[in-house]
Amino acid sequence: MSEKEQKKATIYDLSVVSGASPSTVSAVLNGTWRKRRISEETADKIMTLAKAHRYTANLQARALRSSRSGLTGLLLPVYDTRFFSSMAQTFEAKARQRGLVPMVVSGRRDPEEERRTVESLIAYSIDSLFVAGATDPDGVHQACLRAGVPHVNIDLPGKYAPSIISDNRQGAEALTTAIIRHAEGMGPLAPEDVFLFGGRDDHASRDRVIGFHAVKHSIFGGDVPKDDIETTGYSPGMTALAFERFYEKHGRLPRCFFVNSSINFEGLLRFMGRHDGEAFGDIVVGCFDYDPFGSFLPFPVYMIKPNVSEMLDRGFDLLEDDDAEPQIIMIEPQLVPPRTALEGPLDAIKDPSPSLDRPGRH
Repeated sequence: MSEKEQKKATIYDLSVVSGASPSTVSAVLNGTWRKRRISEETADKIMTLAKAHRYTANLQARALRSSRSGLTGLLLPVYDTRFFSSMAQTFEAKARQRGLVPMVVSGRRDPEEERRTVESLIAYSIDSLFVAGATDPDGVHQACLRAGVPHVNIDLPGKYAPSIISDNRQGAEALTTAIIRHAEGMGPLAPEDVFLFGGRDDHASRDRVIGFHAVKHSIFGGDVPKDDIETTGYSPGMTALAFERFYEKHGRLPRCFFVNSSINFEGLLRFMGRHDGEAFGDIVVGCFDYDPFGSFLPFPVYMIKPNVSEMLDRGFDLLEDDDAEPQIIMIEPQLVPPRTALEGPLDAIKDPSPSLDRPGRH
């Protein structure tokens, strides 16, 4: 390969091959093209050409010229749930579409760890931060405020920064209605047959409980029993213990029950692994999270899938708005019926087809 072929493209090279001005190319590569009202088609074309011509931004030089590093961060509570892993995958793709370099970290649901992790990101000169499901979003806000880092909350709201969350009450109402109607089709159902497991005292769980009780009151009338909820936190082990306690007391599981997250759903599966099918042969389950494997279990499982893509898009829009005020924007989630496998961010990965006549790497 010649020296010319090895040389990486500059902004001016990309301007020539794309037909766009150098300032337009620069705006696309540094992620400010939306503010400049540059079309998405033009931005996609320039990013494709940048990749094809091996353009690599010098982040340190960019930071010295513009006080911007091109780095954007996402703070997650944990990695090992489909919801948060899907959020990370989608975030990385959307950041790169905007010419940004994504950094994904975890705070492990520990307020002190969250703040220390964010301070580490700030030390790397991140330009912006998404705070997802933080235990103490307002503590994270204070760290960002001191450093002048624009930030938005995702999934759980805070008081002092814009927040984009799922419409938890609406989703809970849709999920509770679906599982009750399904269970009624299998035989008479009483209010005490409908239970909720999981969650903790946070904004999302409180709204889900409100939606759950609103539907029970609407369908059954009268006073809603206050002993129809087992708050277990987001812990598979504690959720499994809650199911064990219920089973020991009643000799069965509830006919119809709402599970507050996929982490709590894992607790249900742990319980099931210790019992035979007679313990849960006629149940109908709703889970406020989505995992395609869950919907193919031998009993009906309805699920709620948050619209992560739209939540992140709205977050990026707010980060580009210098005048964005603290507010809560709610995004409607999707009710997913049993036996349904939806496409997700992994479908966008361009994985070459492995050869069938020789071993492949996975």
